[in-house]
Amino acid sequence: MAEPTPPNKPPNKDEFISPRYPYWGEVKPQNLVFDANLQEFSNKVSLICSLETGGKITPEEAYRQIKELWKQLKQTKKAILDDPQWKESPPDLPEE
Repeated sequence: MAEPTPPNKPPNKDEFISPRYPYWGEVKPQNLVFDANLQEFSNKVSLICSLETGGKITPEEAYRQIKELWKQLKQTKKAILDDPQWKESPPDLPEE
């Protein structure tokens, strides 16, 4: 006799509000960190746009918040993707 299928897991509020998607690019630590920051930026911009569209915040406030988020993303890019320390290849591991 087949086992019954488990009930669907209830949706997690955080996953619903800020979904994460898999990264398909070149797998390097700096790319993974920047991708996570980029997804967070995208989710926050979407939320701000929804608040503005719904009349909860003014267009000026939405612009200010998105501009601040953009500045933070640019700083992250400089610190992670433009930093020469991240561009160095990790040392090779010795063979056994």
